[in-house]
Amino acid sequence: MTIRFDDRVVIVTGAGGGLGRAHALEFARRGAKVVVNDLGGAVDGTGGSSEAAQNVVAEITSAGGTAIANGASVTDDAGVAHLVAQTLDAFGRIDILIANAGILRDKSFGKMELKDFSAVLDVHVMGTVKPAKAVWQHMRDRQFGRIVVTTSSTGLYGNFGQANYGAAKLALVGLMHTLKLEGAKDNIRINAICPVAATRMTENIMPPQMLETLKPEYVTPGVVFLASEDAPTGVILTAGAGVFSAAQTVETSGINLGHEATADTVAENWSRISDFAGAKHYVNGGEQVAKIFERLQG
Repeated sequence: MTIRFDDRVVIVTGAGGGLGRAHALEFARRGAKVVVNDLGGAVDGTGGSSEAAQNVVAEITSAGGTAIANGASVTDDAGVAHLVAQTLDAFGRIDILIANAGILRDKSFGKMELKDFSAVLDVHVMGTVKPAKAVWQHMRDRQFGRIVVTTSSTGLYGNFGQANYGAAKLALVGLMHTLKLEGAKDNIRINAICPVAATRMTENIMPPQMLETLKPEYVTPGVVFLASEDAPTGVILTAGAGVFSAAQTVETSGINLGHEATADTVAENWSRISDFAGAKHYVNGGEQVAKIFERLQG
């Protein structure tokens, strides 16, 4: 089976380089019409130029593909509105959104300024929410949509010096879990890619041999699959160097300590409470509530 995107239109944010560029090139190679969005700023989000996006468009068109460039900031309401309008004017539809744009402002939490926390949250969280919201009704009307958000191992597990980045990246998992429920009836599927890749964000912290092993294009097959016709929904797919795995939040069965429970009885029973043998993954929050009532009965 060959996954194709003929007649599909995909927007890739932050596609002027790194992961976004690799995604855009592969979607175009598989027949999609691609909107290459990139503000063209520095890794910390400062500055901006549409040259990077235009260069990727040139790569696509020179290979026989179809693409247009957009230089809007994904945090700017008017810019996002223009991104959607430009796409519809050019191609008449929007089928897929790959929310890839991001910045880094790494410092230990004690040294991090609140403005650096807010800036990272704004780009990663609202820079995903705003494009997703802008295309949502269009996807509902067409009864088709695929959205891929970009999370991180820092969001899932933590990483020193990245409290802002980790908070933002885990927030996107929460967004995904709700949108998978709300989009289901309209054939909108939303998933999260958790990439490990050599990009501008990692080039200063990885040795050259590791950078070569972790090329961005080794992540892209996972993104393409998550945006395909037969994609799952509500999945976290980790990808790096050609290695793919799925991640999920799980919860232990728990025990009923009764309404008389105290901090002392929680401590006394901690080994049973935190026993992950038989832990489960829940599809929605209501399932966790149901589990609590099951423990009350049993």
